[in-house]
Amino acid sequence: MKEYLFTKKLRLLTSAHFNFVFQRPQRVSITCITILGRLNTLGHPRIGCSLSKKNLKHSHERNRVKRLIRESFRHNQHQLPGMDFVVIVRRGIVSLDNHAFTRVLEKLWRRHCLLVRRF
Repeated sequence: MKEYLFTKKLRLLTSAHFNFVFQRPQRVSITCITILGRLNTLGHPRIGCSLSKKNLKHSHERNRVKRLIRESFRHNQHQLPGMDFVVIVRRGIVSLDNHAFTRVLEKLWRRHCLLVRRF
């Protein structure tokens, strides 16, 4: 039975982990969201979020977006390749409701899976 936990080993915690992804990323994006990914040697995916106060003014907006990103990742972690992901969000994301935002993330996860299979 698959476990859908979001433990510490599934998170990018240090700036070195983020820099690893930023050095040579594979990009997948839609207007408001970009997901950068890079293959790791761990055999399981990890995720980190990059949200700025400049793009999301209120803390409740940033918290909502982070919560939705983590939840989408948690549900899709078993289909994702062993990559480190950084999700970057831009201003227009606030206009999306939770359901639309989740659909966009699902689409981007599928694109990353297809991108890895091509290489």
